[in-house]
Amino acid sequence: MIDLRSDTATKPTAGMRAAIAAAEVGDEQLREDPTVNELQRRAAELLGHEGALFVPTATMANQIALRLHSRPGDILFAEEKAHILIYEFGGAAVHAGLITVGLPGDGGRITAEQVRAAMPAAPEQVDQMPAILCLEDTHNSSGGRVWPLDELESVVGAARDVGLATHLDGARLFNAAVAQGVAPSAIAACFDTVTVCLSKGLGCPLGAVLAGSHALMERAWREKHLFGGAMRQAGIVAAAGLYAFDHHVARLADDHARARRLAEAWSAAGLPVDLERVETNFVQVDFAGFSVGREEALARLQQAGVALSSTIHATVARAVTHLDVTDEDIDRACEIVPAALGMPTRA
Repeated sequence: MIDLRSDTATKPTAGMRAAIAAAEVGDEQLREDPTVNELQRRAAELLGHEGALFVPTATMANQIALRLHSRPGDILFAEEKAHILIYEFGGAAVHAGLITVGLPGDGGRITAEQVRAAMPAAPEQVDQMPAILCLEDTHNSSGGRVWPLDELESVVGAARDVGLATHLDGARLFNAAVAQGVAPSAIAACFDTVTVCLSKGLGCPLGAVLAGSHALMERAWREKHLFGGAMRQAGIVAAAGLYAFDHHVARLADDHARARRLAEAWSAAGLPVDLERVETNFVQVDFAGFSVGREEALARLQQAGVALSSTIHATVARAVTHLDVTDEDIDRACEIVPAALGMPTRA
């Protein structure tokens, strides 16, 4: 099976497994695990922040960040199809007591003007105080789309001007950085806090980091305990993150190139792929008006040996390239998928 459902399907490589086996460990709850401490130091450095905190999942990191920047009853602004609004089980309301306001976006992006317009005209006269703006880069639901740096800085600047804290859900931040040829800190440093997932394109079995100022990370340490995220000899898994920083970041360009090749082959075969939307490791296929509906298409492809996944969009499926997808897999998927969906054979 060629598994293109998600980059969460990655398994640790042999080198990563060796790093895990050799990890030096200590009591993470006492801040005595040297591998966790080094991962946090490296993550902060890479992201351009003073400190970082290792947690089990990116969702936990996002939810901790929301609590750092708000009080119950405050307002969170985000693009309306952002992961933090649609895929985190209402955590913003459950854990931070936030009112969520989704702003319509284009390719997962909103504008500085939208941020300013969303603010109440007379904030001192309302009970629900706007508190946080959360952006997502790359944007999952839009197909791994990337924020241009000038647009990102403009929106973050507008948020600061109106008194909002800023958080970046950068679960796939390294994909965005590689796609634009910039350091991760060029994207992350302008935010108050940033989340990065280690278990997607970087190939770790689990884990995420939350980065921000020293003061915020001290508060985040307590929140991590409240969420049940404190661990013991966590260097076992933190070692995977360190290995990924050294070996799996630059290679994300391979995933992007493979996604582009897949998209171009499918488009040439007549499949409904918008090539302009393929910016990183996602390829979306929109079956609206196609001869085969999405669910039937996914079933046919599964039977033929290629696994794609559905998305929040009713007619759209996606393929996601990752560490465990080879050039040979792409060659086969370029042929198998059109054939399974009844497209004419290329001459």
